[in-house]
Order: sequence, then structure tokens, then C-alpha cells
Amino acid sequence: MTTPHDAVEIRALPYDHPDVQQLVEGLQQLYVELYGGRDDSPIDRSEFELPRGTFAVAYDTTDAEEAPVAMGAWRLLPDGRAELKRMFVRPDQRGRGLSRLVLGWLEQSARTSGVVDMVIETNTVHAEAIRLYESVGYAPIPAYGHYSDEPETVSLGRSLAERD
Repeated sequence: MTTPHDAVEIRALPYDHPDVQQLVEGLQQLYVELYGGRDDSPIDRSEFELPRGTFAVAYDTTDAEEAPVAMGAWRLLPDGRAELKRMFVRPDQRGRGLSRLVLGWLEQSARTSGVVDMVIETNTVHAEAIRLYESVGYAPIPAYGHYSDEPETVSLGRSLAERD
């Protein structure tokens, strides 16, 4: 039996790859809709090169052009934790479990690089994202990061050692 994920391939790509940039632009447009402006948190492409981090793009392989449909990334923080960044699924692809698939791939990639703890900084308006992270074991942690002083910021984390 074929599942929707059988037609999805996840690839590690550099931050400046055109498919990454296409999805980043889609995410920035979502930020404009939600917040009235683009995300201004600093991004240094070198932070997303193994073993310090990586970008992952999910492709729908049922399409001959193998369209990029979702992405996510992690980067190593100075304290040794990994931070999830730029999780995004194209609006026309939502509801297929792609976020969960990309998240699992990113966690495995970080674990392979020796990371023990994964964190993410999100916002209260992203209720669906918060539910996703909580459903796989993320729990509230002390605020950290670029938006730590914002009252709507939600900081979550989990140990990667807990997951098989």
C-alpha cells in the first residue's frame, strides 16, 4: 500500500539553494499576513552547514518536476542545543503530515550530529505549530533567542534522547 509519504523525499540543501529561498519567501509572506511584516531574526547561512546545522526541503516526487513542498532547518546554539528554524509547509500542501515528517528528519539529523536537546521559538498565533511540537514531546522552556522579550513568544524544547 502506498502512503502519502511514499511520494515525499527530503533532501539537505544549502540555505542559498533556489528551492530553499522559494520556500523561505513563502514563509516570509505568511509572517506578513500574521504579523504585518517579515521576520527579522538574524540568519547566517554558515549556521546551517553540517555539523552545525542544516536545511531540509521535502519534495513531492509524484510530480515530474519534484516540487518543493515543505522545509525546516536546525542550527547549533552556543549552549550546545539545536534550534529549529524556518519550519514551513506550502499552504496547498498542508494536512498531509509534512511538518511531522520534516521535523522527524531534522531531529534525526541533529541527533546524528551529537545534539541532545532541540528547542524552538514560536508565537502564540501559531497554535497549530505549538500543538504539533507538544504532540511529539516538546514542552515549555525558559524564553531564549531573538524574540525572548516578546510576550507572545513561546519557547519549547525536548530531549532527542527520548525518541527512538
